Amino acid sequence: MSSSSRSLVRSALVALALLVGGPALADVPAHVSRALGEARPAGSGRLTWFGLHVYDAHLFVPATGFDARRYAEQRFALELTYARTLQGRAIAERSDAEIAKLGIGTEAQRARWRQAMIALFPDVQAGQRLAGVHVPGQATEFYFEGRPIGRIDDPAFGAAFFGIWLDARTTAPDLRASLLKQAL
Repeated sequence: MSSSSRSLVRSALVALALLVGGPALADVPAHVSRALGEARPAGSGRLTWFGLHVYDAHLFVPATGFDARRYAEQRFALELTYARTLQGRAIAERSDAEIAKLGIGTEAQRARWRQAMIALFPDVQAGQRLAGVHVPGQATEFYFEGRPIGRIDDPAFGAAFFGIWLDARTTAPDLRASLLKQAL
């Protein structure tokens, strides 16, 4: 099957999933298109904590395909739409704890990453969006409400950070499955 035929089949599958009640997939935001080029929604899901809605997550992947087993070697973007007010520091500290649970990076790396996240992540209100773009071997770029807010330059950070959602060992396996639902 040619690349264009696979693309058409993927588009048809996404449309069919939406018609039969699949996950609510967001349109590709402009900042994601600028970073990834031609991209498509792969899946979406909701994170709850003790029954409280924390955020909705949307994964965007290149239109040419995505292999979840090799997420760290591929371009993609993940956008979170928060359902509640959270401090940026709390987001950074929770991210650090999740990376530590995955056992990714050394303690020294995680300490640098934690400080970089604390400095970068803004406080969020319900309805606000925070997105990260992963490009293998490059800095991880972050966007708040579609505007660039900064980057973390360590290329190893991206695989560690996005492992929170995409690593097979994630603490949120149902969310991971929802994010990867259309990532064929």
